[in-house]
Amino acid sequence: MSETTHDGAIAMSAPPSPDDRLSPAEVAAKYGLAVSGARPGLAEYVRQLWGRRHFVLAFSSAKLTAQYSQAKLGQLWQVATPLLNAAVYYLIFGLILQSNRGIPSEVFIPFLVTGVFVFTFTQSSVMAGVRAISGNLGLVRALHFPRAALPVSFALQQLQQLMFSMIVLVVVAVAFGSYPALSWLLILPALVLQFVFNTGLALIMARLGSKTPDLAQLMPFVMRTWMYASGVMFSIPIMLKDKPGWIGDILQYNPAAIYMDLVRFGLIDGYGRENLPAHVWSVALLWALILGVGGFVYFWKAEEQYGRG
Repeated sequence: MSETTHDGAIAMSAPPSPDDRLSPAEVAAKYGLAVSGARPGLAEYVRQLWGRRHFVLAFSSAKLTAQYSQAKLGQLWQVATPLLNAAVYYLIFGLILQSNRGIPSEVFIPFLVTGVFVFTFTQSSVMAGVRAISGNLGLVRALHFPRAALPVSFALQQLQQLMFSMIVLVVVAVAFGSYPALSWLLILPALVLQFVFNTGLALIMARLGSKTPDLAQLMPFVMRTWMYASGVMFSIPIMLKDKPGWIGDILQYNPAAIYMDLVRFGLIDGYGRENLPAHVWSVALLWALILGVGGFVYFWKAEEQYGRG
């Protein structure tokens, strides 16, 4: 087919194609085309994330190593930081404010150190999750990979750091009369459930933080409030025994308190079942499933938006 141009030349035009009558969506379906950067299905997304598991492990380990690389004490700060926090809280809440009332002296220090270490695990996962996308835009924009790998790797980094802290925690527990027993095995499932919970929370905060960078400035205040409400420095049942029961229930069933109490129960002699709320393991599992699964799906739904704008 030919046609004459404005200067009299003859130009050849392409013959009509059967695809001319199709919409762009129909053409894409016909030839198996997909939008660049489109969100994959949930099952495919999980498969892709599993395929990047080596990257997740390597990235979390590298971040952990680099965290204190400029400090002279290096990785010792992984243990020293929460231990110093525990010492400060003991000075303020144990000696000055006497928040240890009702708790034997040989139990209170392991009780306090356990609370600080376990809550720091959640706190650090949340704070790292807020910056997981916004703080790694160069990586997000340069490489194609499931973006969930970033908040998951940061949560894994905090789990690795907790393992260093657990060495100190065991020493503290033994020093105050809590010796290895079968109950110590309960610490493992408690921390696994907490890790799932923390990962889901980190995924939620990563999506929120990717669109609202100011959230990183607000979260320290939120986390501090959560810490004071979770019984890190005091026993919730003892401190609230004269208050309406529903207040104590709300505080005891909040996930941070649940996971702290499970680790305390497994580790510390003298911290018995009377300190735990009813159905504590079921509640711990429920929190892990709700936040773990819900946080993953919530993050996945905005997969194609990360790193844009």
